[in-house]
Amino acid sequence: MERKHFLKSGLAALGLAAIAPLAGSCGKDNDTTAATNTTTDSTSTGSSSSGSCTATSSETAGPYPTITPSSYVRSNIVDGQSGVPLTIKITINNKNNSCAALSGALVDIWHCTAVGYYSEYVDTPGGSYASIDYTASHFLRGRQTTDSNGLVTFTSIFPGWYSPRAPHIHVHVYNSAGTSLLVTQIAFPTDVCNTVYTTATDYKAHGTQDTANTADMVFSDSLATELSTVTGSVSAGYTLTHTIYVSA
Repeated sequence: MERKHFLKSGLAALGLAAIAPLAGSCGKDNDTTAATNTTTDSTSTGSSSSGSCTATSSETAGPYPTITPSSYVRSNIVDGQSGVPLTIKITINNKNNSCAALSGALVDIWHCTAVGYYSEYVDTPGGSYASIDYTASHFLRGRQTTDSNGLVTFTSIFPGWYSPRAPHIHVHVYNSAGTSLLVTQIAFPTDVCNTVYTTATDYKAHGTQDTANTADMVFSDSLATELSTVTGSVSAGYTLTHTIYVSA
């Protein structure tokens, strides 16, 4: 079933709370393969405070996480995909240690192309875009280990969008032993998305996203802990910075 039709009918029949565990991260129902060492049934829990920081909200990993994340230890995840350059800087802090930087944590990220496709699966973004078999591709996926400042950096492209999701990046954080600490997602500022989607060559034919962050099935109850800061321009590229708080 095409994801757009599934989600629209599901939201109407079950309501937002019921459908979120099924479609929370990518809104896709046509493949439920789980990634190795990846929690796929975690749902949004809102936020909880400890000390001087607030835990980042937990979200579903979705049906299309990286199948073998340990195989893609790399900082440059572009892998031939076209789009506006995006440098992704994610800092992991431990709220159980006075919110200090967490070094040695494993951080996996994955996101869609400029027009909404994910690698490693047969994917159909919906709309006018056909189904494509990307099972042999691994673009826009990668793993890095946090440094002494809790920081990982990836080189990628600005993600596109697909209905009915707001633009996003998936993140799975593990401790140094490989134990899962948090599955979450990163949201983008709407004004930056509007600029990219209306002016950049690889995006403007698709236009602006049809779902706002505040209406998104994942971000609507957790945007405060998941909204990133994005600076830059279409011509020079953008830099995303975001801090994720985990319990380690």
